[in-house]
Amino acid sequence: MAIPPIAPYSIPSSEEITENRVSWSLDPARAALLIHDMQRYFINAYERDQEPIVSALANMVRIRDMCIEAGIPVVYTMQPGDQHPSRRGILADFWGAGLTSGIDTEVVPELAPGRSDIQVTKWRYSAFQRTDLRELLGHYRRDQLIVTGVYAHMGCLLSAAEAFMSDVRPFLVLDATADFTREDHLMAMNYAARRCGVVTTTDALTADLSRSQVA
Repeated sequence: MAIPPIAPYSIPSSEEITENRVSWSLDPARAALLIHDMQRYFINAYERDQEPIVSALANMVRIRDMCIEAGIPVVYTMQPGDQHPSRRGILADFWGAGLTSGIDTEVVPELAPGRSDIQVTKWRYSAFQRTDLRELLGHYRRDQLIVTGVYAHMGCLLSAAEAFMSDVRPFLVLDATADFTREDHLMAMNYAARRCGVVTTTDALTADLSRSQVA
């Protein structure tokens, strides 16, 4: 029941995604960045020199660097290794025992958390479930959440949906996320655009951040 190898696929283009239902604008003073589950265990399922992970990872690095420059808090979700069955619960019915302690749990080197970054121990698909993420966002007075990472149709989408249900505006980044298949990726983005957030791209996001810094 471990994660199977993920075949290469091209990241969907913004033209393939339904039009956003809302027209929220990103405000660096209100935003936080979520880097979701970018641990070796999850990324090892990809062919690291192929799409979608090549572009998605490079775009996450670009967004992370821009957010740091803009003073936007950076939050990492990281699942623990060797989870006790009482913690793992019915997640094990779908995915088995999960990560083992050690190298599996490390964030990929390109995105290794810095000393000032926030690390949230994650237990379920949504980054808000059984964590203090909502309280952390409140502490930093943030009501917008940029969502990047893996996997788009599971943790990324459900974190975006739960952000919406907590009155936090999610911005799901099309080309800074990756998934099991292109179809799954499309489904996640189309759902978010229609029902719970804004789907954006790395170029659009960094342009917004650059404009805000000039202003």
